[in-house]
Amino acid sequence: MTRAPARPARQRKHDTLHRLEEDEDAWVATAAVNSADGDDGAVPWLVPLSFVWDGATLLIATPAASPTGRNLLAGGAVRLGLGPTTDVVMIEGTAVAVTPADLPEEDAEIFAGKTGFDPRELPEPYLYFYVHPRRVQAWRTRAEIPGRELMRDGEWLVAD
Repeated sequence: MTRAPARPARQRKHDTLHRLEEDEDAWVATAAVNSADGDDGAVPWLVPLSFVWDGATLLIATPAASPTGRNLLAGGAVRLGLGPTTDVVMIEGTAVAVTPADLPEEDAEIFAGKTGFDPRELPEPYLYFYVHPRRVQAWRTRAEIPGRELMRDGEWLVAD
């Protein structure tokens, strides 16, 4: 079986931006310190959530009382995984909470239109979160692992 050669960084960034624009679901990982049982270790939480990409940030929504909502409110650290394991995009970022009442109407409509899901219509209180990417990695094969980092400290490492 012949493996495809590693994509140049510019192509990898292009493919990553395409995935962000076209995909609508991601695996979202958060963690919180579990002090209830005296353990100071982080308790990981992983859920699939829909998202919208506006060219700079991702918008997600989750119940305010869910582990993901609580974790994001407590610390804001988040990691998202997009795509299959043979074409993965990993995003580390910081999330900022926005209530449905404070979310710009245009953003709420875009989110509902793309995802087919409108948290404003649900009885359970939801929060939206703007995720600001700090680090983005993308790879398809082992050959792409050495050059997988496309963004560091919120700045793209590759020009368009």
